[in-house]
Amino acid sequence: MKLIIILSLMCCTSWMSGCSRPASVEANQAVIKRFDPTQYMGTWYEIARLDNRFEKGLEQVTATYEIQTDGTVKVINRGYDTKAGKWNEAVGTAKFVDAANADGTRSGKLKVSFFGPFYGDYHILELDQPYYNYALVSSGRDYLWILSRTPQLAYPIKQHLMAKAKSLGFATDQLLFIKQANQAQYESGRHVMPQQP
Repeated sequence: MKLIIILSLMCCTSWMSGCSRPASVEANQAVIKRFDPTQYMGTWYEIARLDNRFEKGLEQVTATYEIQTDGTVKVINRGYDTKAGKWNEAVGTAKFVDAANADGTRSGKLKVSFFGPFYGDYHILELDQPYYNYALVSSGRDYLWILSRTPQLAYPIKQHLMAKAKSLGFATDQLLFIKQANQAQYESGRHVMPQQP
């Protein structure tokens, strides 16, 4: 019986490490070197993602981060399941991988767990600094998110983030753009002029 438990744990650990491999060596090296965790905290809207079984069918997805007294980060992922007609929420914990820099900033490498002792990578690959309005985040080659502080993101910024992700080996042609509440619909490339009275 002990052997079965040990083998099961080994398989889970192997599976988790396989899921958290970066899209390429470049993706691992592309992690930002410095960011201020206190500015990163709060709610982010999911603009786009590579589809995954944990968020299947979810709209209006947000991720909220809160620094805890022990230095870890509480992660609250929330989304609306359109088929079930209800909100789903998952709460996890993130830990910083690297030691803090002298000025208190951190690298964009974290480990996140929603499933007990198993931690997956959380890599911040691109971040709007100093304003922290948008971010490109991955958790291995099959997981990628474009996040924003607002329910929508300007087309040129989305294009910039998609180009960055593509250069790192992510399948950007498979990105899903997520419906958010209070999201204005517009066509890219068109200039809307104010109407004359």
